Amino acid sequence: MVTRDPGLQPERTRLAWRRTTLSCTVVAVLAVKLAVQDGTTPRGLVGLALSALVWVLFLVVAHRRIRSLDTVRPRPLTHRGALLAAACTIGLAVFGAALIR
Repeated sequence: MVTRDPGLQPERTRLAWRRTTLSCTVVAVLAVKLAVQDGTTPRGLVGLALSALVWVLFLVVAHRRIRSLDTVRPRPLTHRGALLAAACTIGLAVFGAALIR
């Protein structure tokens, strides 16, 4: 049986997921800064809590994807995983915009 040589593609994909996770972490940290910058308001706390929830959800999705790339024959990203990652990205943008107002 011939083993598959995936080359560097899984490594590039893994690094891309890590960069995206780092970007989401920066956005979450900026949300914390915005929420506490002018004093804590109930609206700011809600925005902060929702941003934190979305950030943690994205971390879970990214971690699962990175771990799945460690196999000899990585599975493709599921539709559910892709939709969840996209929803987390949109959620961070929406909650961040709500904190700015």
